[in-house]
Amino acid sequence: MTRKVQCQLLGEELDGLAFQPYPGDLGKRIYDNISQQGWQRWLAHQTMLINENRLSPINPEHRKFLETEMEKFFFGEGSEAPEGYIPPDE
Repeated sequence: MTRKVQCQLLGEELDGLAFQPYPGDLGKRIYDNISQQGWQRWLAHQTMLINENRLSPINPEHRKFLETEMEKFFFGEGSEAPEGYIPPDE
């Protein structure tokens, strides 16, 4: 049976994540409060941040930036797209 969570990002009860997607307290908060759909939205946003800012996930400063943006995306004021970013036509 799928675990349900009240998704803090999307504001409705949805399927929860199968496992904690990130280490530490932030990962636990995400697991407890964010749905699979919410996590997928973060992954798309994170990919945009990595590409637009030319980030390297192995660089500790870049990882810290992404962690800060992740916390803002889920639990803060939201993570903004880089200045000048134009979303692709879908």
